[in-house]
Amino acid sequence: MKKIVCDIPQLTGEHRRAIEEAAEARGYAARFPGSAEAALIEARDAEILFSASTKLAKAAKSLRWLCVPSAGVEPYLPDSVYGNPGALLSNSSGAYGVTISEHVIMVTLEMMRRRADYARIVSERRWQRLLPMRSIRDCRATLLGTGDIGREVAKRLRAFGPASVTGVSRSGQDPEGLFDRALKVDALDDVLPETDLLILSLPGTPDTANLMDARRLKLLPEGTYLVNVGRGSALDQAALIALLRAGRLAGAALDVFQKEPLPPDDAAWDCPRLLITPHIAGDMALPYTVDRIAAMFLEDFENYCEGRPLKRQVDRERGY
Repeated sequence: MKKIVCDIPQLTGEHRRAIEEAAEARGYAARFPGSAEAALIEARDAEILFSASTKLAKAAKSLRWLCVPSAGVEPYLPDSVYGNPGALLSNSSGAYGVTISEHVIMVTLEMMRRRADYARIVSERRWQRLLPMRSIRDCRATLLGTGDIGREVAKRLRAFGPASVTGVSRSGQDPEGLFDRALKVDALDDVLPETDLLILSLPGTPDTANLMDARRLKLLPEGTYLVNVGRGSALDQAALIALLRAGRLAGAALDVFQKEPLPPDDAAWDCPRLLITPHIAGDMALPYTVDRIAAMFLEDFENYCEGRPLKRQVDRERGY
């Protein structure tokens, strides 16, 4: 019998039952190995892998489709990753918009409402009030990246009241009408000087590498806030730290970095006005995210069985 191997610990019993039922209806056996060793054995003759493991992809000589539970796909692009280099690759782009957009709002409010400063004041057992604050309301937000994450962030920014929301992307399109302006990346230099809040949610591709370099960071007005929840490769981290130390930017929140884990001696750790989180904005800690990942796999499983294109198939040469 044809085999699907699912190696995602976050799947619940309900998710597993749904996958088992769908697999059986199409003549497949679904396997949920309980250990890394068992997964490697099961993967050897698997036709479909629902997993984040490149080791399993390499071991699967009969593999025809790898579905990864992440949106980012950089580790899965080389042919050398696969036991069968002709295998299809799909991702779970579209599952993370809710959790990452909530993270963006959380860190933006933390910075604008001076949470770190008040935490320090309280830790010193002092009673100090009226630190100057900023508001999402009326701010000029620029979203560099208008995919699922950017769109979900735009919806939440609008809930705080009138704010100018500009979307910048490769296509410059806005089919849902979520942005006041939707511009192509070649307009970025004109937009940055008009930005109070810059949010990056870019994938890691050659086109986005160092897109926010030192020159572009200096185009931001004094007092701008920056949030990066995409890929660390899109941002010149050293240049950002220099601007924060100089007091040019009001604050930054980084969930992704050029090197991860962030080394203990990295200059980012003690940088003033920098909020660090360890790449947790888009993980699978939120149950809704896992629900979406499972549902999207099942949707593409039906496409696969019917011979239709996978809805989330990745072009491994282009990187997305």
